[in-house]
Amino acid sequence: MVENVLGIIAEYNPFHNGHLYHLQESKKITGCKFTVAIISGHFTQRGDTSIVDKWTKAKIALNNGIDLVIELPLLYSVSSAENFAEGAIKILNSLGIVDYISFGTETSNINLLKEISNVLAKEPLDYKNLLKAELKTGSSYPKARENALRAYFNKSDDISNIINSSNNILGIEYLKALKKLKSTISPICIQRYKTNYNEVEHYDNIASATSIRHLIKCRNYADLKNLVPVNSYNILMENIKNGNYVCSLHEFEKEIFYNLRKMSINEISNLQDVSEGLEFVIKSASNSCNDINTFLKLVKSKRYTTTRIQRILLYSLLNITKSDIDISKKCEPYIRILGFNDNGKKLISRISKTNPNIKLVTSVKKFININNDDNISLMLNKDIFASNVYTLAFKTHSLANLDFTKTLEDFKIL
Repeated sequence: MVENVLGIIAEYNPFHNGHLYHLQESKKITGCKFTVAIISGHFTQRGDTSIVDKWTKAKIALNNGIDLVIELPLLYSVSSAENFAEGAIKILNSLGIVDYISFGTETSNINLLKEISNVLAKEPLDYKNLLKAELKTGSSYPKARENALRAYFNKSDDISNIINSSNNILGIEYLKALKKLKSTISPICIQRYKTNYNEVEHYDNIASATSIRHLIKCRNYADLKNLVPVNSYNILMENIKNGNYVCSLHEFEKEIFYNLRKMSINEISNLQDVSEGLEFVIKSASNSCNDINTFLKLVKSKRYTTTRIQRILLYSLLNITKSDIDISKKCEPYIRILGFNDNGKKLISRISKTNPNIKLVTSVKKFININNDDNISLMLNKDIFASNVYTLAFKTHSLANLDFTKTLEDFKIL
């Protein structure tokens, strides 16, 4: 008998008690014995850094019940919610063995999420006209979409509560992607427990990843110990002690402003998410300040959210252009394995048998030698470059080319 497989898409930045609750509840509801996690690497969807490197995140996940950890390539992990979700779903779907996907949400009403995702996928004429009208007011795209959906469904409070919440938005995008790919993976959602996504306060032993990163930044390790699993805490503290952690994008302020001041207006305009003359505002702001907080105040507007501006800063650091993101949208992504346990080893065998042509990456060097797809090369090179940039913020062992020197055996949990 073939056991069911659960898929999870996460940043695990870092893995905390809320993530453990989500994983355990998902297994209980689906009855799955095996779990695959697609995790973002060194940089995240909101335009920030991961608190620890991707191999450490994989190790923590494996210690807490995940069987196989696969990296979400950089060009997806730092994209809009739509491309982030579609990239991750493309990977899960391509494995050919995943039966369920579970994602955390601020609501338990998956049927309403499905209704919204259907409208966004099909874009009926009435909705498109409402969206166009909202965009003409100068609102940001997320706000315009929220208002258009509220008008379309005529359920103002319900829709606002749904579409204003980060995890709900991602959940809707996962559902859209599943529909687009005609995937047979069954979705379930687990309502967030006690805290919201960006909440800084913590309750009992539950806190958001935002709150936990804040505690680490403030060196409040006593509270941290109660909010993450014991093995998570020990691994995090080892990295902190060694100086191998990165609190936020602010660690790269000088590199970001160096790049922006060096870049031409045309080069800035080619960065992903830059449009409608924003390049001139960015250039002016980068010439008049050299810290991210001031920059965000100068550039943020009704049209451009803080998250979008922060992602643009990340794109300038990592040289991510509109062309790069377009390529990621057209690609069938490779499967970059970051770690596995004994169950994960069985899953890798099943994946290989189910999809013999799958681009499975267990050794970056070997994969580069056999790969002849230029688009895949571009995406993988972006991952490698991101690792090289990320480690610049380490206090010790700030080495390059870790994608070549880290091996699966280093992180396999026995």
